[in-house]
Parts: sequence; structure tokens; C-alpha cells
Amino acid sequence: MAPRGTTFRGRTVLVTGASSGIGREAALAFAAAGANIVLLARRAKLLARVAAEARALGAATLVASADVTDATAVAGAFRRAVQRFGAVDIVVNNAGVMIPSTVEDLRVADLQKMLDVNLVGALHVMQAAVRVMRAQGHGHIVNVASLAGRRGFSPLGGYCASKFALVGLTEALRTELVGEKIHVSLVMPGVVDTPMATQIQGNPETADLWPEALNMPPSWVVWSIFLAIRFRLAEIAVPPGTALVEKLAALAPGTTDALLRRATDAARRLRRGSR
Repeated sequence: MAPRGTTFRGRTVLVTGASSGIGREAALAFAAAGANIVLLARRAKLLARVAAEARALGAATLVASADVTDATAVAGAFRRAVQRFGAVDIVVNNAGVMIPSTVEDLRVADLQKMLDVNLVGALHVMQAAVRVMRAQGHGHIVNVASLAGRRGFSPLGGYCASKFALVGLTEALRTELVGEKIHVSLVMPGVVDTPMATQIQGNPETADLWPEALNMPPSWVVWSIFLAIRFRLAEIAVPPGTALVEKLAALAPGTTDALLRRATDAARRLRRGSR
């Protein structure tokens, strides 16, 4: 839920990927903080459940069942939000997919799917948000990327590529909006306890990637989103400081490659030994 004392009463928040995971938690936290909530995702039945939970917290809601890869549907969701609430003050651009694979075995179709959602879908949302926010004279866009957007590692090369691209697109948009009253923040979480992570960790082929016990709760990401909006932060890593570690690691990429490979191999040995 929302950090104690935080209020967004009277403001309208549009959340993509709102049917589960970080998106769901963010939507409910904003609802608890008094915001009007626009829920955007593909799975209508799950969205309806989230909307009911948000209304139980006192929020007015609008369900926009849409695919972020469809620019027309995204623009329509923003139009409906403005018609219903008069403005879209905050956008949490969160929809994403992950398909693990080594680079050697990565299917072009799987890479394209991740790019379509994680990059092109995010672009559609950003473009629609900027148009609406320029017309109303203010707004805040929060793009939920990933620490995987600063450092590539296996078997998530394709996912990393899509998040690297989202980071670059976000940084470019920030420079384009300098001097305007539209703020853009980049939230970069590590591994979060969501259905996406559970699916990866439940697959024997990818279970060694990251110990499930070290998953962060979604609330950590939600608090970071709130902080980014409250203090107009350009970028925030979750947990704090991890993006700096990645940037420092970039100074010695060969050494970092070797350390990551050793850590992955060690995790696999430990898992096999525990069976």
C-alpha cells in the first residue's frame, strides 16, 4: 500500500500492466492514496478484479482493456481517461514481458515479442501521455525499466536488450522535455516477487538464475515510484545504489563478465547439490 502520509487525492493515475505484479500493486497503492485510477492491460477479467479492489479503497476507476502494442487502443484509453476524469496527471508505464533464452538459442520471434511490449508498447504510452500532458500543461511519466537495462546477462539477453532500449528512449525523452512541466522518471528494479519472476524461477531451465528467497517485494518498487514522483527524480534504482554498482562494473566489463559467469555456475551447483 501507499507509504503513510502520502496523498494523491484528486489526481488521476494511469497504470499499464495493471492486471498483476508491480502494476497491480502500484494501482492499489495510488488508490489507497486517494487517486483516480485508470487500469490498462490486456486481461479484462483480472483488470475487473483490480478495479473492484481499488474501489473498495475508495478510488474512482476506469478499466481500459487494451494491448500497449496497439497505438490506437492506447490513444483511445487516454481519451477515455480525459473524458472521465478531466486529465491524466501521472502515468506508470509498466507493462512488460520476459522470455529467457541464451543468445545462441534466442528465437527472433521471442525477441520481437519482448521488443513489441517492452519498447514499442512503452513508446506508444509515452507518446500518448506527452500529447495529453502538453495539452493540460503538466504531468509525470514513470517508466518502469530494470537493472537489466544497464547490464546484460544470460539467459536474459533479449530481455536486457529491450530494457537497454527503454532506458535510452527514456533518457532521450527527458532531454526533449527540459523546460516543460512534464517530468519523466526511470525506475529500475532488480528481481521482484511477481508472477513474471515466479514463472522464470519455476522453470527448471532458468531456476538457477536468481534465488527466489532474494526476490524483492513489489512494495519496494511502488515506494520508489512514489519517491520519483514526489521528488521529481530522473532515475531511481531498486534497491538504491544498485545502478551505481552496475555503472562501476561497466568500467571493467571483462572482469564483470567473468564474475557473473562464476556466480551463475555456483548457483547451479548449489541447486543441484540441494536436490
